Amino acid sequence: MKIRDLTKNKPLIVIFSILVLLLFVALILTPVHKRAPEKKRIPVVKGRIAIVIDDWGYSLNNLAIIKEIKVPLTCAILPNLKNSKAVARQLNKLGFEIILHLPMEPKEKINLEKNTITSGMNEEQIRNILNADLNAVIFAKGINNHMGSRITEDSQISSVIMSEAKKHKLYFLDSFVTAKSICRQIAGKINIKFAKRDIFLDNQNDLVYIKEQLKKVKNLAAMRGSAIAIGHDRKNTLTVLKEMLPQLESEGYKFVFVSELVK
Repeated sequence: MKIRDLTKNKPLIVIFSILVLLLFVALILTPVHKRAPEKKRIPVVKGRIAIVIDDWGYSLNNLAIIKEIKVPLTCAILPNLKNSKAVARQLNKLGFEIILHLPMEPKEKINLEKNTITSGMNEEQIRNILNADLNAVIFAKGINNHMGSRITEDSQISSVIMSEAKKHKLYFLDSFVTAKSICRQIAGKINIKFAKRDIFLDNQNDLVYIKEQLKKVKNLAAMRGSAIAIGHDRKNTLTVLKEMLPQLESEGYKFVFVSELVK
């Protein structure tokens, strides 16, 4: 191209250069709109379930099974047994919640555990037993009754037990072994944190029966929002829990300690 032609087109070249420059500057200054991060989906909880395993302390035989259960469980330990303190330490170390499984007099004439609270005791005797039992069952966050159909119908003795439990900042779980239990009313008067058992898992020590009971717990939690079940330190019970609890979790049920359901 001749020099004369370049000179002739110089204004166009200048304008074009300016436009390119402005476009470049605009691109640099234009804010980059990042895509908003997707909100994490919060899983819908169908219901909360607390499972209590009663009667720990007789042996250490089932610790190997419960070690394989990776959901919160509440373990009720009998005091004054050979393995009470050892099993409390082991279960606490595994991350389970510990409560005192307090022996109370039933209506039935059966052999009683050492230092069972009975209807003939005075207030001092009851308080002394409860404090000794709490020393035996270390790490306790609450109390539930072992047997106790007679005592949980007795407002005077139940008041002494719950008032002492409140001093220790413990909750009370009514195992609900009699329909005439007055524990809820007493707990309301004393203003102690309280809950009541809904379903027993293993009145029959049978795998099929326990599975059916666990389904009832699931259905109750779905209907009402929460449920509390009690089973026992038995191989069949813990085997069913080991098998079924992960499945229930995958279905949307959340397992919690009893302390998360008391009111």
